[in-house]
Amino acid sequence: MRIAEIENEIVEEFELFCDDWEGKYEHLIDLGKHLPLIDKQNKTDDRLIKGCQSKVWLHSELKDEKIVFTADSDAIITKGIVALLIRVISDHTGDEILNAQFEFINKIGLIEHLSPTRSNGLVSMIKQMKLDVVLLKSKA
Repeated sequence: MRIAEIENEIVEEFELFCDDWEGKYEHLIDLGKHLPLIDKQNKTDDRLIKGCQSKVWLHSELKDEKIVFTADSDAIITKGIVALLIRVISDHTGDEILNAQFEFINKIGLIEHLSPTRSNGLVSMIKQMKLDVVLLKSKA
């Protein structure tokens, strides 16, 4: 499935909650419960994303010319946010990921409903994911 199609699925899911942000937060928390978790051996300080209020560990690897992400966080909302990002871009090529615009974030109104520190963390997660892609592409 293409990145744009996955983003559209997410927008449709969040539209089910209309303007009920309590329901949207519950959905985010539920998504976090299904996050592809990082292996314990990869849950190291060098994999912590800088700029996040809570701890977020991110691992990326190249599998069959596609990049696969796993992660974990010590905060339930943050875990849901990183789960959304992984759902959108994991298992795509490096070029597809680097060209991803993450338009669903604005379409579901996520930024305006996060605290400033969580919004900064979201931006930091996206930057780190794209940086990981560049690093993996340079090694390939």
